[in-house]
Amino acid sequence: MSTFITASQGKVVRHHSHRAGLRTVALLEALKGVLALVFAYVLISLIRRDVDFEDAAEHVLDFLHIGLQHRIAQQFLDAADKMSDTRFITIIAFAAAYAAIRFAEGYGLWRQRAWAEWLAIISGSLYIPFEVYKLARRPNQLHVVVLTVNVLVVLYIGWVRWDEIKTARRVREDAANLDLRPLSGGT
Repeated sequence: MSTFITASQGKVVRHHSHRAGLRTVALLEALKGVLALVFAYVLISLIRRDVDFEDAAEHVLDFLHIGLQHRIAQQFLDAADKMSDTRFITIIAFAAAYAAIRFAEGYGLWRQRAWAEWLAIISGSLYIPFEVYKLARRPNQLHVVVLTVNVLVVLYIGWVRWDEIKTARRVREDAANLDLRPLSGGT
């Protein structure tokens, strides 16, 4: 937390430093981007090896000790059977676009840019209804954790934006009270 004194009434105003929190969220966003690229890389590797995806899905289910009689196992096998090169290219393109957005957001949050804070609020808020739906349909600890983290991040970034807007407004009002003009580029 940093402190500055306004000249209008000589009062001390506390301004929160959001650097540590924003950098934590930036690292989380960058990690999501890295995971998307790893996912895309694994898919590309599987395509190049000409892997039979239905056979690979059976091995994954066997490794996880999930019987083929379970509904989720059948859905997983059906999805693997429907995979085609076109679907892989689409999935890879989405993973690359998602990673690019996450990296841009991470960079902006690291540098404490307002546009990145707005992007974080909007993109995080877009996921919440889907996460609530998943939690309502199939409640489990993973869905609870993902929803909780996402809501906390959106609330935190929203608080950061509100605090920065409030601080900027207070500085402008103090400058107006002193008949000072805020510094602008060049004049």
